[in-house]
Amino acid sequence: MMHNQEMFLLKLGEVVLKGLNRRSFEDKLVSNVRWRLKKHGSFQVYIRQSTIYVEPQGEDCDLEAAWQSCRQVFGVAAVARAVPCEKTIEAIVETAQTYLAGQFAAARSFKVESKRADKQFRLNSIQISQEVGGELAERFPHVTVDVHHPDLTVFVEIREKAAYVHAPSVPGAGGLPVGMGGHAVSLLSGGLDSPVSSWMMARRGVELEMVHFVSPPYTSQQAQDKVLELARLLTAYCGRMIVHIIPFTEIQEEIRKHCPEEYFTLIMRRFMMRLAQAVAKKAGAKALITGESLGQVASQTMMALGVTDAVAEMPVLRPLIGMDKVEIIRLAREIGTFDTSILPYEDCCTVFTPRHPCTRPDPEDVRKAESALDVEGLVAKALEGESWVRVKP
Repeated sequence: MMHNQEMFLLKLGEVVLKGLNRRSFEDKLVSNVRWRLKKHGSFQVYIRQSTIYVEPQGEDCDLEAAWQSCRQVFGVAAVARAVPCEKTIEAIVETAQTYLAGQFAAARSFKVESKRADKQFRLNSIQISQEVGGELAERFPHVTVDVHHPDLTVFVEIREKAAYVHAPSVPGAGGLPVGMGGHAVSLLSGGLDSPVSSWMMARRGVELEMVHFVSPPYTSQQAQDKVLELARLLTAYCGRMIVHIIPFTEIQEEIRKHCPEEYFTLIMRRFMMRLAQAVAKKAGAKALITGESLGQVASQTMMALGVTDAVAEMPVLRPLIGMDKVEIIRLAREIGTFDTSILPYEDCCTVFTPRHPCTRPDPEDVRKAESALDVEGLVAKALEGESWVRVKP
């Protein structure tokens, strides 16, 4: 390890609570971090005592890009830039003085917070803080020591290989490592909601595949490109994934010809569930994910959701179910999908919207209305037309 070269410390989140399987969660997290950093240069990544160390090997590493990537890995609670040094008070003070010079220049008060993970070290954490703090106070006379509300906190960690000096860490992406929560298929439209619900489930460790329905000529190539772009934006968090594209025109036209208008959306959503489920079974996925939020539109009342779920044979996860539109928009902005979601292309959900949708459907009535169609034949035919795209970061 090159001393005094900046590196990152990634603090684990919920993984720490995992008891006996903790090891497999940690291994998954380390391999996810390695995979994420591959394209930014050569990094050594290893884990000790609930901290992942990320050390650049050589000068050609793109530290800025690597830092951004580390902040997007699910399972990491906080990320800090740090500099390693010898395990002596002199070296720690020297390192803090040079590494944090800019922060000291801007601060009026500071404190030192120490952690001694290496119990062989001769001083305990309080003594380390006192000695380092005293020395730094002499070297930066314009900055006073304030242990309660300092402008700057200098963190010192004494660990096996070295001591580490860093400023406060910033929040990571949180959640659980992708791949530990099983495998699910998410229904991705071009709207605001479905990318956010996909992100929320990925954050719970779920590995995703996407399904998107297209209805040419009613929906355009731009609408499809928009959805692929949303999927690509999500790969920053989820890693690469497959988007299944399923033709939906014939199903929609058949519904329009043979079913009462107030049930259009409901019957259409039941077909989407059947198709997504077929994709999920083939992929070995164990759940479906949708972006529905209770009461947001007519097909998202409790009774309407019941009618849709009646055709599902696996759990349908709806992470946004209790969220407000304002919260969903805030999250979409935060994860970077908002600007793409609001591009104005029609998707198949908006093409055949009934004027007076039924908000309190009776399941029996919907089933009767649907029986005018050759459900199995239409599903089989749509699946034959399925194509897929692998989306990479």
